[in-house]
Formats: sequence, structure tokens, C-alpha cells
Amino acid sequence: MSFFDLSDGKTAAASTSFDSNVQIKPIPAGSQVVAAIDEIKWDEYQGDSFISARWVVLDGEYKGRKIFHKIRVKEQDKAKSDRHLKMLAAIDANAGGDLMRNGTEPGDSQLSSALSNKPMAIKLGLWEIDDKSGNWVMAVSPVNSAQSAPAAPVAAEDIPF
Repeated sequence: MSFFDLSDGKTAAASTSFDSNVQIKPIPAGSQVVAAIDEIKWDEYQGDSFISARWVVLDGEYKGRKIFHKIRVKEQDKAKSDRHLKMLAAIDANAGGDLMRNGTEPGDSQLSSALSNKPMAIKLGLWEIDDKSGNWVMAVSPVNSAQSAPAAPVAAEDIPF
């Protein structure tokens, strides 16, 4: 038995190219799913510093799907920055509140230990730019209130692009 044996018993072909031709459509706008952050850290792009979170959907039709979330707490526009701080505070509250109790700017390890693997309900929006589309996190709420109003909505102008 080889590491490269496929599920049908055949061995993967040795080839210099491969095209999976998998086109994953975004989750419909307004969908609410149960998800948890599986990776979170500070990131930077073109001088813009933000918290980059990756959510994984935990159950249902979209189980295993990843949602990428930029939490722009250092946004220059104070109104936008405040909305993103409220989003981070809501995520933290749903995860137990460790970051808010500390009260200081968290580093990567604090973000990860406080917010990773804490299930919550997230409501998804849909962005479309040119011929591309994807999901963004509009709101978070406790898992047990998945059918209730979201705790922390984000304005359309805060779409992460």
C-alpha cells in the first residue's frame, strides 16, 4: 500500500500538472451558521494593520467551509474602527470575555488562546467585486440564539475589501 493510493484502490497518476476544477460558491447572504475561529492573528497588508480571523463552519450543509474575517480595529475612520472594536468585543464576549477583562491590546497568542475553538453563531454577507465573490462576517451571537437578532452587525461599507 502506497501513500498515493486513492480511495478506489488505484494509485494517483504521476503528472506535472493537475486541475481540480472545483468552484465553490459562497454561502448565501443572510445565512447564519455555527462556526468557530480556528486561526486568528495580527496581519498587515499595504500598511493596513488588522486582525485576521479564519472561521470554520462546524455543522450543517456548509460544515468544514472556511470564512475569512478582517477585523479592522485600527481603521483610520473612527466610526469604522468603533464598529470593528464592537465586533471584536462581541466575539470575545461569546468566547468568555478574556480579552475585555485584560483591557490591553492583545497579541497573537492572547487572541488565539481567548478566541479559538469557541463555537458561536455568525451571520454571513456576500461581497462581489468584478467576477469574484465571497463571504464576510456581518454579525456574531451566542450559539443558543442562532435564530435571534445578531449581536454585532457590521455596516456594508465595512466589507473587508
